[in-house]
Amino acid sequence: MSEEQSSSSAGVMARLSIMMFLQFFIWGAWYVTAPNFLQNIGFGGDEFAWTYSVGPIAGMIAPLFIGVIADRFMPAQIVMGIMHLLGAGFMFYATTLMDGTQSPEAINWCFFGHMLSFYPTLALTNTIAMKHMTNTEKQFPLIRVFGTIGWIVAGLSLSWMALDTDVGMFKMAAIAAAVLGVFSFALPHTPPVKKEGPVKIGELLGLDAFALLKNKSYMIFMVSSILICIPLAFYYQLTSRIVQLVGLPIGQTMSYGQMSEIFFMLVMPLFFARLGVKWMLALGMLCWVLRYILFAIGAPQEISWMIVVGIVIHGICYDFFFVTGQIYTDKVAPENLKGQAQGLLVLFTLGLGMAIGAQVAGKVEAAYTPAIVAELGESNMSIETSIKKLKETLKDTGDAEKAVIEPKIDALNQEKAKNGQQILRELNWKMIWGIPAAMAAFVLVFFILFFKQTKDLEDVQVKH
Repeated sequence: MSEEQSSSSAGVMARLSIMMFLQFFIWGAWYVTAPNFLQNIGFGGDEFAWTYSVGPIAGMIAPLFIGVIADRFMPAQIVMGIMHLLGAGFMFYATTLMDGTQSPEAINWCFFGHMLSFYPTLALTNTIAMKHMTNTEKQFPLIRVFGTIGWIVAGLSLSWMALDTDVGMFKMAAIAAAVLGVFSFALPHTPPVKKEGPVKIGELLGLDAFALLKNKSYMIFMVSSILICIPLAFYYQLTSRIVQLVGLPIGQTMSYGQMSEIFFMLVMPLFFARLGVKWMLALGMLCWVLRYILFAIGAPQEISWMIVVGIVIHGICYDFFFVTGQIYTDKVAPENLKGQAQGLLVLFTLGLGMAIGAQVAGKVEAAYTPAIVAELGESNMSIETSIKKLKETLKDTGDAEKAVIEPKIDALNQEKAKNGQQILRELNWKMIWGIPAAMAAFVLVFFILFFKQTKDLEDVQVKH
């Protein structure tokens, strides 16, 4: 390779790395910390159920259509730029509704629009990256890790900038989406493959991959994957609030899970060689059980180290189950169905499983939320409205008036924080976390009893 070609290749890799960083920075800026602010403007268990359902629903809808556009009609980087700019618009608009006077339903519709724009770009980033690599197996992990770093930096930024419980987290996500939207037009040109012939509905929906379910072991794996995503939803919807309860920096503490992801991803080959696919998957599910037991004990008693340990083992929970599952799926799927098989796995897990899980988590939270929480929530909504009015007044006042108004704003913020902390203490955390622990334990037992170590699994174990 000439020096000019090497320089060009390095430039492409740099752009792809920035793309991955911003892609997951957007997600990490708000997704796991949103409840810490939204609980102050009228969101409860039922509302959070939809906040965290719209993403999985979007994940089942949007990629089917956007994928066809990128495959047949428009360059992938153009589609990605348009989608992120739309996503930024939806999120910016959502922030204008977060003043305590608008209904949670209206805000959730904005989140739905944002997620309809965001979810397809998860696949588009992979498409763009892999299209411009000479050695995917070696280069893609190096590029993809910048996504995890982006999520970590977003979480750390929330704590450093004191946005853990502030509307600013959504503004930061919107700004990052706008930046990536503009930056996408400068990504390497990735033209459509221009497939001949009409779009086949079976290909579009990935229906051909359903043939894999004739394999009993794979069927058990898929059912277990769907079921384990139900308790998984509790983690994304609720964990940041018990971090706030025990007084830890929210964004920073939540990012420990992504930090551990990187570590456990590196040591996975060592575990593969000793455990094989079945026990890797089982160990991942066992850690879900242990995590929720830690939360069920630690949250009511406000034991911070239990919360931190439960977050840190996210690396095992995620890598050992989901990454192992992706490897197993790639192994059992025939060459012509590998892409559809991975799409089917995402559809059933991050789509169907997480959508069901979000609703279940919301119902469980609502069932174990005492009436006083609604009263405290209404009080905080009133306080939020008062703070907004005082801030508007500040714009046209002199120094003397500011000296009077600013202490009032500080006092209201302190009262709002006190109410928010009381809301968290009133929730029945023992039951809220005990239920997903029992669910995960059931899935673990089901999987161990019925999943068989067949020849294809032995091949995967030897390969790794």
